[in-house]
Amino acid sequence: MSYVEILKAVFPLLEGADLASCVAVCKQWRDIAQDDYFWKCLCAKRWPSICKRPNPPTVTYYKLYKTFYKHQRQQTPLPPRLSFDNLEFFIDIWTGDKLIFSEVVSGPVLQTGIKSPPPAICDRLRFHLESPDYKMILPVEPRFKAPLGETVSVSVLVGRKDNNKVACIINKSVFDYIDRTAYRAMAFDYLGFSPAHPFVPGIRAWISLLFVDDKNDSVIDVFGIEIDFCDAAKSRDEVLWLLDILDWK
Repeated sequence: MSYVEILKAVFPLLEGADLASCVAVCKQWRDIAQDDYFWKCLCAKRWPSICKRPNPPTVTYYKLYKTFYKHQRQQTPLPPRLSFDNLEFFIDIWTGDKLIFSEVVSGPVLQTGIKSPPPAICDRLRFHLESPDYKMILPVEPRFKAPLGETVSVSVLVGRKDNNKVACIINKSVFDYIDRTAYRAMAFDYLGFSPAHPFVPGIRAWISLLFVDDKNDSVIDVFGIEIDFCDAAKSRDEVLWLLDILDWK
């Protein structure tokens, strides 16, 4: 079998990205790899019905494949239009109908987080707090206690200082999951987006009560509150873009 015959036997087995790399090796490889038969086979794998047309496409299958096949690229988002300096968060927590926590928190405070975690926290929670991952955490001073035998619910609104508009992040959701291994009580709600963004899928906002182990099974001793959007936003800019498209009123 000749050298050219070997290439013609191997090239049909390659994926599109690999065959495209062969085009750049040398003139002989390019002339063989651009044979439209190979690219028709690739198009038939990716879009089988397009090869069933009675009339061939007006462009070569090579150009057709190049046009419609796209690599997944990590795109850098544009700078967000919002700033945490312009935001404030309204956090209210109830046990039943009794309000046990109510604070207006400026955006920069959530960015600062907890610098000195209390000594009584577990190693898993300490590792989370000290990790470099992006976090939005409010230190709770003084601490408050939440009873485990009652319904504990939370609401979180976010406000813009520049136009006094408000959007809802969490609306009276219940802390119905207590993770005793990570010392977190968690609640979530689905974000409501502006009608200008009707195709944004359901994205959850999570809020966690961070607590210490005080050997009391009936209450949790809360020292911090964490908000995250880990379904969709894992950086400062991504969070700001997500907040920007909420249904502001």
